[in-house]
Amino acid sequence: MAKTLAVKAVVSWSGGKDGCYACYLAPSLGYEVSFLLTMVSRQFQRSGGHGIEAQLMHRQAEATGIGMLQQDYAGDNYEEMFKSALRQLRGEGAEALVTGDIYLQEHRDWVERVAGEVGLKAVLPLWGMKPGEVTRGFIGAGFEALVVALQADQLGEEWLGRRVDADFLSDLLSLGQVDPEGERGEFHTFVLDGPLFKKRVEVLETGRVLRDGRWFLDIPRYELREKGS
Repeated sequence: MAKTLAVKAVVSWSGGKDGCYACYLAPSLGYEVSFLLTMVSRQFQRSGGHGIEAQLMHRQAEATGIGMLQQDYAGDNYEEMFKSALRQLRGEGAEALVTGDIYLQEHRDWVERVAGEVGLKAVLPLWGMKPGEVTRGFIGAGFEALVVALQADQLGEEWLGRRVDADFLSDLLSLGQVDPEGERGEFHTFVLDGPLFKKRVEVLETGRVLRDGRWFLDIPRYELREKGS
């Protein structure tokens, strides 16, 4: 019997835990992740809410071994440029868009509409998981990540740079008022290593920046290292 070929997919990739975990689960649903798509602010050359420098995003993708397309956007043309990038990847064989959305219906509605308009199937592997379940699964699978952005009125500066581990999740849950997945932008993360990665991202130097009511972890020095080194 002929083996059924997996459907080629592009993952909407911010560098954080949700998109990464969705990427990790996609093959079990019959999707071959062939592309990562990252949207980068033309003005700052950093990813949107996460504030990660564009070159570091490229290096992270290099560590996974999956090809990345970075698409610039400016002002209010995010959707237009996102769809333009999806059309390009559809021309290279992508048939599905995988995202890390969990339980905000307006996010799902947007993803399904945009994907449909460019002829891709929307795939949301994390959809419907309970608060804390994604982070718990992410940790349990062996991924490592840092908190790289947060809303200053939701979490104190001491949360910036924390490792995403069992203690982190427990402390978040004990607060009560903060979504433990950061689904509403309370915090964002950056993945360093895990089962998707062929190499690990080693952070060598960090700095802290407060801008427009948000704390960002700047990472000016880093390198890729072999696993176990």
